[in-house]
Amino acid sequence: MPSPETPLTGSCACGTLRIEITAPFLDAGYCHCTRCQRRSGVPWTMNGMVPAEALRVVAGAEAVRTWRPEGGFPKSFCGECGGHVFAGVPGGEGMAGVRFGALHGDPGIAPQWRQWVSSTPAWIEIPDDGLRRIDGSRWA
Repeated sequence: MPSPETPLTGSCACGTLRIEITAPFLDAGYCHCTRCQRRSGVPWTMNGMVPAEALRVVAGAEAVRTWRPEGGFPKSFCGECGGHVFAGVPGGEGMAGVRFGALHGDPGIAPQWRQWVSSTPAWIEIPDDGLRRIDGSRWA
């Protein structure tokens, strides 16, 4: 489990933007929302939620580009390679979401839910994996 003494590391595809997570993930799951589909190019993304204060940018802060959609977390990515890394404000208050594809090790948590399943393209079949399915946001 990530801790201040043994942080979990992660990065974008090119390695310019590097992060550390210093606390355990609180939950994790798949997001099927249209925003995630458009940003990632896939029908859903896998993310973990962690207190924002436990997420640090340790290299490449100058390369971070952030999109602030109306009604959603700020979405940050590497301006060099376009790699999606996190949502929220590192070191801030509240929660942050981390793309599990950006992690260099085991996040210590398995997916627990699928949110925005109502936005899944009709041509995609969601696996019968037993996870809780939520039509909209799990925060609603």
